Amino acid sequence: MADDIGVDMSKPSIARVYDYLLGGQDNYAVDREVGDYFRNDLPGSVAIAFSNRYALVRAVEEMTRLGIRQFLDMGSGLPTADNVHQVAQRWIPDARVVYIDNDPIVLAHGRALLADEKTTTVIQADLQKPLDIRANPEVLRLIDFDQPIGVIFSATLHHLQDEEDPAAVVRFWARETAPGSLFYISHFRSGDNAETKAAEGMLQTTFGRGRWRTDEEILDLFGDLEILDPGLVACGLWRTTAESGAVTRIGAGVHELTVWEQLIACGMARKN
Repeated sequence: MADDIGVDMSKPSIARVYDYLLGGQDNYAVDREVGDYFRNDLPGSVAIAFSNRYALVRAVEEMTRLGIRQFLDMGSGLPTADNVHQVAQRWIPDARVVYIDNDPIVLAHGRALLADEKTTTVIQADLQKPLDIRANPEVLRLIDFDQPIGVIFSATLHHLQDEEDPAAVVRFWARETAPGSLFYISHFRSGDNAETKAAEGMLQTTFGRGRWRTDEEILDLFGDLEILDPGLVACGLWRTTAESGAVTRIGAGVHELTVWEQLIACGMARKN
């Protein structure tokens, strides 16, 4: 069964499951079934989604502080609170953002949300076909590749298997972007524990993909880019102080990270 925008409602979607875990409404029963496994059978695991989202907000704020005025959000997922363009435009009103995702429902909802936006758009594309993204008319309309770009891979590259070479995707954009461009990656982080095995097993069984990687493997994804302080750390600990003007951890006090919060890590790097 498919709806009028070509979405197969009999199969779960990574983007819609993530939307459900964050409290969104753009999901189907099949997505909620997967999400409820994480909520009910792996109690506490939903913290991964929230920790990742809050770190993304801080990353976009940090990019704007460092002068980035245009963004490519790779594997953006469904619109939710504090989208990249909303965060960026709080600091830089004319910031330009292109959202990229392969899920048709992301395209439909994104276009509805952005109907009146002149500096933000969404395209449906496969991250493993970066040449198509680079040549897309909407990308070329908004993104000036002669100027620094903020390239965002938020909870995206862990959905690529090793044989799909996620590092090559990052290398492509590192070649195509101007010096001064910033790259943000958040990624499932292997804890070599029961929680990692359970969550990874669920994703592999449901979607046929989902790869938890070690810190060394995640750092390798950045290639030759210069890793900025504080390096690769758990999302809940990344840039949580206010000297940069970035927000602190949203909705959370200072506390020791749970085992689940430790399973999503992030870092930012610069092209010199």
